[in-house]
Amino acid sequence: MKKFDYFKPNSLKEASQMLIQNEENTHILNGGTDLIVRINEEIICPDVVVDIKGIKELYEIKYDEVKGLTIGACVTMNDLDWNEIVREKFKIVSDSAHMVGSSQIRNRATMIGNICNASPLADTATCLYALDAVVLIYGPNGEREVSIHDFILSVRKTCLKPGEIVTAIRIPEYKEKVFAPYQKLSRRKEVDLSTVCASVIKVDGEIRIALGSVAPTPVRARKTEDFLKGKDLSDEVIYKAGAIASTEVSPIDDVRGSKEYRLEMVDILVRRGLRELKGDK
Repeated sequence: MKKFDYFKPNSLKEASQMLIQNEENTHILNGGTDLIVRINEEIICPDVVVDIKGIKELYEIKYDEVKGLTIGACVTMNDLDWNEIVREKFKIVSDSAHMVGSSQIRNRATMIGNICNASPLADTATCLYALDAVVLIYGPNGEREVSIHDFILSVRKTCLKPGEIVTAIRIPEYKEKVFAPYQKLSRRKEVDLSTVCASVIKVDGEIRIALGSVAPTPVRARKTEDFLKGKDLSDEVIYKAGAIASTEVSPIDDVRGSKEYRLEMVDILVRRGLRELKGDK
């Protein structure tokens, strides 16, 4: 392993300044479940690592009936999984957090890290896409907010600018919330990466569908959502919706599954999620 400089700032301002001063080959350390592996395997060789775990305000989970749910950058997956407010108000979020790795991994891994990693198969991404979450960012020019849909640009690429740090994710409040269970297909039942994953929800009378591991980024099935508007969830409508959803993705062949398998599973997961929303078992 190549030697690197390590800093642990106590404030966002200090962390941002360190990122600016050491812009070349600098990485943020939060949970570290991905970063440390990549360093050990020499996939990346950082010159500087900036540890943000010393910034106290990044550990908050806040719920407001107007603004919704705000999840700080250092909140772990197990924090989300066990939080009573999250389970009550946005159960699909706690469910997706529970599907990340093992319990030991979830004690370290964070939702913000999962999103900043910008992987198309991130377990927590599809529910955030379906819920139109907003990413809160701090940087040299102050604070800004970015839609989750504009935050992840491609595989391992986000819209973050030099010196910027994600401080939280905010999920809007909705009057009506009905969530089908978070769905994840993988080679093993537990502690494995998604082959295909999906979140199917209904908020304020609108069905939303988000899919993962089937394109360079997580995706919303917009054509399928448009097709479902104003329709009762009959067996015929559900069947057609699954078929439409499979046309909205562009999966690849890899070690976890073939393109054809993923297309078929998108169809199945969407139909299964819609049946859950309908109340069919």
